[in-house]
Amino acid sequence: MRSSRWAPVAGWCAATATSIVLASVALLPVLRTSSPEDAALAQLPAADSTSFPAPLPSATATQPPVTKKPTPTPTKATKTTTPPRSSEPAATTPTPPAPTKAETATTPPKTTTEDGWTVTTAADGTRTYVRSFRVEGGQAVIKMTSDGVVSLVTATPADGWAVQKVQDSPDNMAVYFNEPQHSFIIHATWFNDRPFVQVSEVGS
Repeated sequence: MRSSRWAPVAGWCAATATSIVLASVALLPVLRTSSPEDAALAQLPAADSTSFPAPLPSATATQPPVTKKPTPTPTKATKTTTPPRSSEPAATTPTPPAPTKAETATTPPKTTTEDGWTVTTAADGTRTYVRSFRVEGGQAVIKMTSDGVVSLVTATPADGWAVQKVQDSPDNMAVYFNEPQHSFIIHATWFNDRPFVQVSEVGS
């Protein structure tokens, strides 16, 4: 049984080998015929290894090697910290304004008392004298200043009496309290750089 299976395979192998041998025998004459180029090469003397010419350059154009540019390393941007702007203006210390003449004038003047007179001294050195005088016929308040001016502040007569002011110059004044046939006179004048007042009675 086994020899009958392998008989066709052996026959195919024998046939294939016979075909290869026949083809080789047929090609021998052709292979033995040398070409003219082979004959010419056979006539050239053997080349000395020391005199071997330099190789011809290649017909392919040599391209310059591509230089790969280094990829730039990204640098971290320096972050500049800017202080936030405040919408509110910067706090500044206010400078007090220089005192004006009007503010200087509001300084309370110095007040003293001399011989019953209330004396007030102003910033410029002017002195003001004020005093009240009471008589039977009424009451008068007189003012004098150091520049020689005499003035009547108030004059209040008593019941049944009348008041009259007489002044012939800025530094000389008289106040009369009158009733029929009877008078009180307050005579005020600026004398010897100070106030001078004399009270007198006329009639009865």
